Amino acid sequence: MNRVEGRDKVTGRARYAYEYPAEDVAYAYAVQSPIAHGRIRSIDASEALATPGVLAVLSSADPPALGSRDDAELALFQTHEVAYHGQIVAAVVATTSETAREAAQYAVRIEYDAEPHHVRLRTDHCGLYRPDKVNPAFPTDTEQGDVAAGLARAAVTIDATYTTPTEHNNPMEPHASMAVWEENGDLTLFDSIQGASDDRDTIASVLGLPPERVRVISPHVGGGFGSKGTTRPNAILAALAARAVGRPVKIALTRQQMFDVTGYRTPTIQRVRLGADAAGRLTAITHDVVEQSSTIKEFAEQTATPTRVMYAAPARRTTHRLVRLHVPTPAWMRAPGEAPGMWALESAMDELAIAAGIDPIELRVLNEPAVEPESGLPFSSRNLVACLREGARRFGWANRDPEPGIRLEGRWLTGTGVAASTYPARRRPSRASAAVEDGDFVIRIAAADIGTGARTVLTGIAAQTLGSPAERVRVEIGDSALPRASLAGGSMGTASWGSAVVRACEALLKNGAEGTADTTEDVESDSGFARHAFGAQFAEVRVDIDTGEVRVPRLLGVFAAGRVLDEKLGRSQFIGGMTMGLGMALMEETVVDERSGAFLNHDLAQYHIATCADVRDIEAVWIEEEDPHLNPMGAKGIGEIGIVGTAAAIANAVYHATGRRIRDLPITPPKLLG
Repeated sequence: MNRVEGRDKVTGRARYAYEYPAEDVAYAYAVQSPIAHGRIRSIDASEALATPGVLAVLSSADPPALGSRDDAELALFQTHEVAYHGQIVAAVVATTSETAREAAQYAVRIEYDAEPHHVRLRTDHCGLYRPDKVNPAFPTDTEQGDVAAGLARAAVTIDATYTTPTEHNNPMEPHASMAVWEENGDLTLFDSIQGASDDRDTIASVLGLPPERVRVISPHVGGGFGSKGTTRPNAILAALAARAVGRPVKIALTRQQMFDVTGYRTPTIQRVRLGADAAGRLTAITHDVVEQSSTIKEFAEQTATPTRVMYAAPARRTTHRLVRLHVPTPAWMRAPGEAPGMWALESAMDELAIAAGIDPIELRVLNEPAVEPESGLPFSSRNLVACLREGARRFGWANRDPEPGIRLEGRWLTGTGVAASTYPARRRPSRASAAVEDGDFVIRIAAADIGTGARTVLTGIAAQTLGSPAERVRVEIGDSALPRASLAGGSMGTASWGSAVVRACEALLKNGAEGTADTTEDVESDSGFARHAFGAQFAEVRVDIDTGEVRVPRLLGVFAAGRVLDEKLGRSQFIGGMTMGLGMALMEETVVDERSGAFLNHDLAQYHIATCADVRDIEAVWIEEEDPHLNPMGAKGIGEIGIVGTAAAIANAVYHATGRRIRDLPITPPKLLG
C-alpha cells in the first residue's frame, strides 16, 4: 500500500506538535547551564522580566509545584544543583519565540559555583559499579560453564577491545510541545512523542494530576529513533510555563538543545574474548562492557545481551559496568544494546575466522546453536544460516579475494565483509476498538506513527481481518484518549498494536456493531520460546590509498523476520536501519570537551550522518518465515534489526580491503592512515 497519510504529509495538511493553532499562544525558551558540575549561587531575572513581551521567568529561585520528583531530568527547577553542561536551569516565557530566546540568552543573569567535573568514560574510573539490571530488566551479568578452562583449551583465541562513541538520535522533527490548560484544570498537551499513553501517565505523575486529567495528542511524529520514547523536559516545561502565564505555550527545542536534553547512545568500551578449537567451534565467549550514565539518573544499556543468544559455546560470560559522570543521561537509540554489542561481537568473530583460517560465513554456520544458549529455550524460528547462504549467493561471496589488501583498482583498495544481525521479537499489551460508522470501519488505538507507516500497516491488518477493501478502513491513532497502546519502540509496535487490532476486528465480526480488545492475557502467555529476528549484512568498501577516504558502493541485508506485512514499508525500514548503520560505521560521533563538559559538534553541520550521496547501491531482501508462536499476524519487528550488523560488516570489509583492523568507531581516515 501507499501510505494512507502520504498526501497529507506532502501537502502540509499533516500537523506536528508545534503546528497546532491556539489563541493567545506564548512561547518558552530554556536557559541552559554553562558548567558541568556545581551549584547555582544566584538568579537575577529582573532584566528579562522588564523586557517588553516577556511574561514570566521560571527557575529554581521560585520552584514550581510538582507531584513526583523521581525523574530528576523532568523535575525542572527543583534544585540549585547542576549535574551536566546544558542542563535546563531556567526558562523565559514571552509573546514571541524571538523575544523568549533573546531574553533567555542575554537577560537572565545566573551566577554559578563550579566544581570539578568528570566527563570521560574510561575503564579505570574509581566510580565503576555493577548496576542491578540493564535496560529494560535484563540481568547485569551472566555466566555459564567454565570460561577460564574454555579459553585455556582453545586452539585459537581472540582478545580485543572495541569502542563506540557518544551518538545522538537527531530525528528530523525537533522535540516540540504545546500545552493548553482548560478552565476546569485539565491539561491538553500536543507532544512529539513515540507513545501518547505512556507520555500521558508520566506527565500526570510529574505534575501531580490524575491521568484522566491529562490528554496527549500526537498524531504525526517526524522521527524519533528512541529519543522520543519517553517524556522529555520540553513537555514538562511547556506545561509549567502555560500554568504560570495562564495561556497556551509552545516550545520547540533547537537542534543544539536536543543534543543536551533528549538522550543519546552511551559510549561503550567492550572487551571480547573468544576461544575456538582447531575446527573453529567456540569453546568460550566473554563480553565485558563499560558504559556511562549521569549522576542524577541511571540508564544502563544492555550492550552484551545479544552475545547471550547468538552462538553456541559451552562456556560464556557477559558483564556490564557503569560509571556515573557529569553528563546528560543516555537513553534509547535505535537498537539499544544490539547495535553497539553486535558491532563488537561480529568484529571479533571476523577476527577469529581470520586467525583460524575459516571463511567468516562458515565460522558462523559452524557455531549455530540448536536452542537459545542462555535460556535453553527452543527458538520460535531461527533462519540465520538461510540469511547467510542467500546473502552469499546474491552478493557473490564465492568470488571474494582470499587475502586482505590485494585488490587495488586505481587508487582504491576494495574489500568485502559480512556480519550477522539479531533483534528480539517482543510485544506488549495494547487495547483497540473497531466499529462501523457511516458504512466504514473505524479502528481506534493510541498507537504512534513516527514515520514508520504505522497507520498504513494497521489499515492493512484491519482490512485483511475484516475481509474489507482498505479504502473502507480508517485508523485513528496518536491520542491518549484512544484505547491504550504500547509505545513505538523496541521493534514492538506492529506486533503489539496489530495483535489488538486483529482481536478487536474479530470481536466486531462476531458482535456486528463494535468490537474491543485487550491483549494483556495473550501477551502474558508468550512463553516457552525464544523469539528473535535474524539477518546477515554484506558490505563492499573502497578505501583511497592516499587519503584513507572510505566509500561503500554496495550494501546487502538479508533478513528473517517472520511475515513481512507490507513489502514497501518493510523495505523502507530495513534500508533506513542499514543507512543509519553506515553512519554509525563511518561518521557518527559526538565529541565531548573535557574542559567544559559540553558537546562540541552539536548540530548537523558538524555531527555527520549518512545522506543520499553516501548510499550507493543498498538492497534489502527477506526470507519468508512461517512462525506460529509470535502473534496473530506472524510478524517480527523490523524497525531496528537493519542497523544491528551494518557497522561490523563495513569494518570487516575495511579490514579485507586494507589489512588494517579498526576497533574504534567511527572508521575515519586518520585511523586508517595512522
